[in-house]
Amino acid sequence: MEPIKFTDFFQNFLEQTIEINKKLDGAGILILLEGTIDWNRLKKITEGTYVAIAATKPEYLEGAQDFDFKTVLLNLSDASSVYDRMTGAILEAVADDLFMPGSRIIAIYSGFDNSMLDSISIINLGEHLERLSGKELRKIETKVPLKTLKMVVDLALEIGREGREGKAVGTLFVVGDTKNVLRESKPAGFDPVRGYKCKERCLFDPRVREGIKEIAQLDGAFIISLDATVIAACRLLDTSTAMITLSKGLGSRHWAAAAISRTTNAIAIVVSQSSGTVRIFVNGEVVLRIESRHRRPMVWKDFEYEQPIQN
Repeated sequence: MEPIKFTDFFQNFLEQTIEINKKLDGAGILILLEGTIDWNRLKKITEGTYVAIAATKPEYLEGAQDFDFKTVLLNLSDASSVYDRMTGAILEAVADDLFMPGSRIIAIYSGFDNSMLDSISIINLGEHLERLSGKELRKIETKVPLKTLKMVVDLALEIGREGREGKAVGTLFVVGDTKNVLRESKPAGFDPVRGYKCKERCLFDPRVREGIKEIAQLDGAFIISLDATVIAACRLLDTSTAMITLSKGLGSRHWAAAAISRTTNAIAIVVSQSSGTVRIFVNGEVVLRIESRHRRPMVWKDFEYEQPIQN
């Protein structure tokens, strides 16, 4: 990857970004880098402005802290979308206390040319980011008791954050409307919870939750009743996705969750293996997205973003 070049355009772009940050009383500038940069020149231009740098590779950030730039190393690939990298950068920056959740930041990044920073977004974190609490779950229209829903979501967050034996784990929980869910699914093979008494399958028991973490690596979904009892495990959801529309990058587990939540009155909760993100599906749509790999879980509410158009 070639270094970011300090062309006249780039210097003017940075200066205008600094002015925007001042006029909007922003908390600072977040730069999403896709290559190396001359830290000395960047420091001279941004002197007096709070700047945080985010990148997917440590070599892109090497030397930044020598010039008092705050840094965020993303656990994502260069092939990830701009949206995903921006989301990750903001969440990591807030988790590391580089920006406060209610602040406004000015983000600059490479919209369509990786060799230069050419795009800008003004992001009000108060509108898009908040700590997870019971109030977010109460907003979800469902017959699933809040106590059960929160228990399953907390378990999903733990799986997304901790993984198992040093490896990332993805899994799927389907909560409520168990008869219809079982009808719309089939066994993937051996069911590790079959034959146990109900009290031995209740998620309110810490030992049961630890057991679920152990078998979360297996294929298939967990079917959970309204009282938080694990009805079945390793179930393959056999529901059509014909009427489902999801964001790019979401895999088969998310499509299955969307389909089962649309076909039945159940709620589907998915842990992404790649990012640890927990998504809650109701009626075929994502109603809540929670980032788990932080000191505290964070709710991210999608913001408007359009890919820049090259003239």
